[in-house]
Amino acid sequence: MTVTLFTSGTVWTGTDDGATTALLVIDGVVAETGLGALARAAAIDEVRGPGAVERVDLEGGFLAPSFGDGHAHPIFGGLEAEGPAITGCSSVAEIVEAVRRFAAEHPQLPAIVGASYDASLAPDGLFDARWLDEAVPDRPVVLRANDYHTMWVNSRALELAGVDASTPEPELGSIPRRDDGSPLGTLREWGATDLVAGVIPDHPVEARVRALTRAGRYFLERGVTWVQDAWVEPADVDAYLEAVAADALPVRTNLAFYADPRRLHEQLPEFVAARARVVAARSPLLSARTVKFFADGVIEGGTGALLEPYCATLHDHGLSVWGAERLAEAVQAVDAAGFQVHIHAIGDRAVREALDAIEHAARVNGARDRRPVIAHAQLVDPVDLARFAPLGVIPVMQPLWAQLDASMTELTMPRLGPERSAQQYRLRTLLQSGARLAFGSDWPVSSGDPREGIAVAATRQTPEGDPAEGWMPDEILPVELALAAYSAGVAHQAFADGEGGWGGIRPGASADLVWFASDPRRVPARELPSVTIRQTYLAGIPRLPVTAAPADGDLRAPDDDASPAR
Repeated sequence: MTVTLFTSGTVWTGTDDGATTALLVIDGVVAETGLGALARAAAIDEVRGPGAVERVDLEGGFLAPSFGDGHAHPIFGGLEAEGPAITGCSSVAEIVEAVRRFAAEHPQLPAIVGASYDASLAPDGLFDARWLDEAVPDRPVVLRANDYHTMWVNSRALELAGVDASTPEPELGSIPRRDDGSPLGTLREWGATDLVAGVIPDHPVEARVRALTRAGRYFLERGVTWVQDAWVEPADVDAYLEAVAADALPVRTNLAFYADPRRLHEQLPEFVAARARVVAARSPLLSARTVKFFADGVIEGGTGALLEPYCATLHDHGLSVWGAERLAEAVQAVDAAGFQVHIHAIGDRAVREALDAIEHAARVNGARDRRPVIAHAQLVDPVDLARFAPLGVIPVMQPLWAQLDASMTELTMPRLGPERSAQQYRLRTLLQSGARLAFGSDWPVSSGDPREGIAVAATRQTPEGDPAEGWMPDEILPVELALAAYSAGVAHQAFADGEGGWGGIRPGASADLVWFASDPRRVPARELPSVTIRQTYLAGIPRLPVTAAPADGDLRAPDDDASPAR
């Protein structure tokens, strides 16, 4: 029996009034809190002798339920360290130089593949292939933007893919062009990006396992112990199972299989078989209960699906990936197979189509505990805000995005106009409607550090403090509610809020915990990212001796020689 007693700090159980001063954990499970924890620890010491109880002095710190990430991409994030270091570059020239340097250091690679660049560094997010040609003219270069819906490629990649002036516009994407009709070098959404898929070599399973290990360390250093991988393809399942077999999966992970509108009928039996493989692995860290749909693209790329047209293009409503009727049929089929539905919906039209599809599935398939998810919910029509709670739909939102950063002011707001721009990220409104709000980061699209997201949720400000009163101040969340959305909210999404689950400090719950050096409720909200995480516990086991989290771009451990220097 392993017994640990936490004292000399604040133990926050995850509820508004749930603060106490002691916690007893036995064999990775919460046993007692408060005075009961102290008494039981003393009794164990008396029976088993001194040293039977390990004591952790919180040193005046704050112990809380660990975070979950309701929507992220661990393999994508981990693989960024396998390519040129373009994350965080502040200019096109800096990106090009990073690509040039990486290509020179890796002459054996048949293609240069990397992610993720800042799409706001070029007007309208349009990047020219010729800029990359200056760095690498003889091998294909394929870079993903930080929205992961857009690619920037060089001329060699376009040539090898056969994409030229005669290439028709794809069904599920767009190819921005020069005046002469030739492709510029930017490709938007799958119908376009898939055209260059053949020139990108697949990462081998060992690289994907390395990526998972990197990503797991990244999350643990930020207090995250459960992650929803929101885009899983067949090769990824192999990587996860290999990581489980090698004891190289650091955090709890649920897989969401990507539903392709061009071949879902073939995919669904594959999803069922993959789910069975994961169940057979019998790992407490891995599950596969979810299917991911894309209802639309992203507003900054003009592909988010809107009820009313974009401001700059009066007849363009964006991209409805499935269309309302097909999405409803697909969601019904996936739901009937027992999967949780997880729908990316950014624009108000996409959100409505997602809600309609979920409602249709529930009506046809009957009642069950399905916990459907709509991820992002960036722009929701006022009529639809009240539909989440009655349908049991969990809005999994990215609080970090609810600020006036460059992506918002230079790409999104000009496309939406002032009225719709002021309706984005209705965090508090959805929570007050009765919806079970959960938070996710969409890492590596943006930072995977919950402290940064909570800071924005509690201020609606940029790190510099703009605007002074907060953007849409009525949507500001108290820190406690933001903490809960990143813990109890995600646990509900994960079907993990019952007996033996996590997301709260309560008897019988798994001791998934995060220890802060100070109380995040007692510091100015904008300073939350600087609150040190002293340790992260998974089922009572300390996972990393963390003293300070690394910068977001630095995913490489000091001894990770397999990855290029960042």
